[in-house]
Amino acid sequence: MSSRSHFRNRLVLAGDLALTVVSVLGSFALRLDVSELPFYFPAALAMCAAALIVKIPTYYFFGLYRRLWMYASTNELRLITFAVTTASALTSGVMLLLIGFDLIKPGMPRSALGIDWLISLILIGGSRFALRILAEQPSAQTNAKTRRALILGAGDAGALVVRELQKTPQLNLVPIGFLDDDSAKQNHNIYGVTVIGRIEQLARTLDAGQVDEVIIAIPSAPGHIIRLVNDECRKRGIVSRIIPGFYELLGGKVSVNRLREVDITDLLRREPAKIDDRLIGATFGGKRILVTGAGGSIGGELCRQLARWKPAELVLLGHGENSIFEALQELKEDFPALALQAVIADIRDASRIEKIFNQRKPQIVFHAAAHKHVPLMEANVEEAVTNNVLGTKNVVEAATRHNVERLVLISTDKAVRPASVMGATKRLAELTVLDAAQRHNLPYSVVRFGNVLGSRGSVVRTFKNQIARGGPVTITHPDMRRYFMIIPEAAHLVLQAASMGVGGEVFMLNMGEQIRVLDLAEDLIRLSGLEPYRDIDIQTTGIRPGEKLREDLLEDGVDFERTQHPEIFRMSREEQVDGAALARTVDELSDLALRSRTDDLILTINRFLPSGSVHP
Repeated sequence: MSSRSHFRNRLVLAGDLALTVVSVLGSFALRLDVSELPFYFPAALAMCAAALIVKIPTYYFFGLYRRLWMYASTNELRLITFAVTTASALTSGVMLLLIGFDLIKPGMPRSALGIDWLISLILIGGSRFALRILAEQPSAQTNAKTRRALILGAGDAGALVVRELQKTPQLNLVPIGFLDDDSAKQNHNIYGVTVIGRIEQLARTLDAGQVDEVIIAIPSAPGHIIRLVNDECRKRGIVSRIIPGFYELLGGKVSVNRLREVDITDLLRREPAKIDDRLIGATFGGKRILVTGAGGSIGGELCRQLARWKPAELVLLGHGENSIFEALQELKEDFPALALQAVIADIRDASRIEKIFNQRKPQIVFHAAAHKHVPLMEANVEEAVTNNVLGTKNVVEAATRHNVERLVLISTDKAVRPASVMGATKRLAELTVLDAAQRHNLPYSVVRFGNVLGSRGSVVRTFKNQIARGGPVTITHPDMRRYFMIIPEAAHLVLQAASMGVGGEVFMLNMGEQIRVLDLAEDLIRLSGLEPYRDIDIQTTGIRPGEKLREDLLEDGVDFERTQHPEIFRMSREEQVDGAALARTVDELSDLALRSRTDDLILTINRFLPSGSVHP
């Protein structure tokens, strides 16, 4: 605690000494007639002494001198009540003992003890909340840079944003009103700021009043609402900022420090589904967990969300030392008490993987390490096979040897009727996990989902770089469509699916509707404050090898059924894997990859995966 805080708490202590005496004398004054006060003055002095000796240490014990009272809340009010009640009870006990042993003459009215408790509660509590009231007084200093902010959402997040804006005048943002669709909140005040209408009245509100900035403070707001708000603000040249979405706030908190500009992920945001915290906590809490590919977008987010459940140990395994280092530093800062281990290893090195499992003894494994870029893997078939197939085999075999309780493979919709080397190798990885689950009767499962926005090498980052250079933005085909999901949501649903697995399941996350990549490019250009085709051109380059116009969610003749979570589906029947044929194929692929027999690799893959059609 700083010297300034120590000084402030010394002043609070000095105030409590005076208020304790005032409380005791006040209890006597309220209980007795004026003529009786001199007669009971010795008892009053004795009670003052007892109260000072007992109450101040009791307050200290309850931590009343170790808090910043400018941030006092209902929790502090509860603490003050407990502290004052305990101190008054102890003081009353001391006084009753003194009276019982006839050490105070004359006696005293017993009701003064109760009155003292009530006065103490008012004075001790009131003095501390007075500090908060003074701290929350808006600064009288204003300047020409002060901006007027309209807050969308009068819920908990909106109220917290307003309170922080009022307490932080250096931000130069003054909240002028709320818009909220809850009819019960209309015309009501929150921290002195009025709910002036509904969100549908945004355009009229912006036109009628001087608004410099709009803050969207609804973490659960769906994408179409955010798009509407952003479009209205863009038309008028008004800045719009947003509180991160529900999944981004997992493990964090709402604050003005987390306000950011509206991003493409917000426009595609969906309403958050229910969370079964109990099931996730029971599955991962207190476990030793290993995440492969922990330096990647999905692997890193899995680590951040797993850290919330206080695993016994979290092992971050990755091949790139820089990405693992960055992920480790972030987790150390956010979760200093968490047992973390960073391991640099290549999953293709079977002996190294075996040593890691032997040393760390993980109980749960998330296998997210993979080569994922479709065009690159078309040109590097051997790498795709050795990493995605043989690497997965190494991880799964080590897991079964070391009795790993649960394993989850992060897969992709490109593994369905694969048309690319990447998709085909991920399909083989899926079959490797399912085969192990069936042979060993273990809760090993697969979770499939589509593209994640903002991941490394994703189309969003490519588009942003092209926009920053002044264009053109390039797309492969105007009708190209993809499923998209934000990284935090995908990771959260992976954890939900993983906690439901009992063995051999293929889970599919609800990706919503496929989105035209062209629409995505146009949205990104507008979010940059520019107009498509006027400020930034969009050009078509042609479909690349291994790409489809649309991705598939289901294999031919295979259906998915709902689970207890509305955003997660499960293959309706368990897929039977011919383990012997799979083992022969993987061994053959291993031999061909070592000899760089690219054409034979593709022929072997196509022979084993008849539903796919990988082209040489």
